[in-house]
Amino acid sequence: MSTLPALPDLAEDDAEIAAVLAGLPPVDAADLDDRAGTLAKGDLVVPRVAALDLALRLTDLTTLEGTDTPESVAELAATARRPDPEDPGVPAVAALCVYSDLVAPAVEALDDSDVLVAAVAGAFPSGRAPLAIRMADVAAAVDAGADEVDVVLDRGAFLAGRYGDVLGQLRGLREAAGDTRLKVILETAELGSPTDVRDAAWLAMTAGANLVKTSTGKLREGATLANALLLLESAKAFGRAGGQPVGVKVSGGIRTAEAALAYLTLVAGSVGLEWLTRERFRFGASSLVDDLVSTRRALAEQGAGRVA
Repeated sequence: MSTLPALPDLAEDDAEIAAVLAGLPPVDAADLDDRAGTLAKGDLVVPRVAALDLALRLTDLTTLEGTDTPESVAELAATARRPDPEDPGVPAVAALCVYSDLVAPAVEALDDSDVLVAAVAGAFPSGRAPLAIRMADVAAAVDAGADEVDVVLDRGAFLAGRYGDVLGQLRGLREAAGDTRLKVILETAELGSPTDVRDAAWLAMTAGANLVKTSTGKLREGATLANALLLLESAKAFGRAGGQPVGVKVSGGIRTAEAALAYLTLVAGSVGLEWLTRERFRFGASSLVDDLVSTRRALAEQGAGRVA
C-alpha cells in the first residue's frame, strides 16, 4: 500500500493523487459511528465548570449574516471578550469569526485582548469563484488584520475527481494567506462517504491547512461526532506520516453545552487531552456561547460536578 512520502511535494496530477489516496486505509462508516458514540460518552476527568470554561476558550464566536454591520460586530466582540458580563472569571472565547469585509472593525474592537479575529473568505460558503478572486479575498482579510482565515474546499472539483485542481486551489489560498493560520472547510455533508471526507482532509492538509473544518454552518447537516473523529484521526495520522501538525474545527449545529462536552470527551478519548488547545481544536458556533454561560451559571450556584 502506498503512503504519502513527500506530502508537501505531491504533484497536482489527478492520477497520481488518486493513486496515493487509494493507498490510504478504507474507512468503515459503521465502525466510525460506533467508536465515536462510545468515545463521546466517556469521562473527561475534569470538573464540569472547568470543562465548560475549556469549551468557551475553544469556541470561535461566529456571525455570518447578510445583515452584519460594523456596529453589530463590535457588540459581538464585547461578548467574545467577556461572555458573561456578570462574572469576569468566565474566560474569553478563542476567536471572533466574521466576513472578510468586517475584519477591520473586529480587529479594532478586540485590539487589546487575546481574542483572535478569524475571517471567512475565498467565496464562502460555496467556494465558487475564479481562484484569483478567492485569493484576493483571502489577501484582503489578511491585510485588514485577520489572525486566521477560513476558506472552503471546491467540492464540485473534488467529487468530479479533479484532485489536481483542488490541491492547486488550496495551495493558492495558502499562498494568499501567507503566515496567517488557514482553516479549510470541507463541508462534509456534501462530500458523501467517510472515505471521501478523509481524502478531502488529506488534500487540505497536504496543501498546508493549519486546521480542517467540518462545515460552513449554512447547510442543515453540520458537524457530527463521527466526522469529528474521522478528522481527528486523519490529522493525527497526517502528522505521523511526516506532515505538519494540523488541528480540527467542528461547526454547524453545535448549540448546547452538553453537545460541546460530548465533543471534548471525544477529543480526549481519541487523540488525547493535549489536543484540547485552541491551536488543535475549535468549535464554530453562534448560539453555543449563550448555553455554555447559562449552564455554567447554574453549576456555579450548585457546585461543580464531573462530566459523566
